[in-house]
Amino acid sequence: MLNFTDQNTAKQLICGDGWRIGFRSDVDTYKGLVGTDTWAIELTEGEFKDFCKLATRLAETMQLMAEEMSDGEKICCTLETEDICLEASGYPEAFTLHFQLLTGRCLEGLWDGESVPFLIEAIANFL
Repeated sequence: MLNFTDQNTAKQLICGDGWRIGFRSDVDTYKGLVGTDTWAIELTEGEFKDFCKLATRLAETMQLMAEEMSDGEKICCTLETEDICLEASGYPEAFTLHFQLLTGRCLEGLWDGESVPFLIEAIANFL
């Protein structure tokens, strides 16, 4: 995992194999960034906060559901705000995260099951 923080320009970017997330407080509109090795999108501060909050809640929900599920059973959980929709799909211990931006810019993206735990861990730096 690479963690780049520049205190002079208020930039923070954390990335790893198949994921990246960052925030810049020194710009006006698109302060957040989420993506993978092959795609990325800049988000407004509100969209970024929603993304972080929903991704964290989905990860917690998937872990809670593990106690209720049979071995080998998959689950799909969706949370959304006015601006974004996130969907976790798979096993509680290994799930993909599907992202849809619902504003005028419209984008869809996906993090694979190997990347999601690291992305969720990195999100804690922005909460």
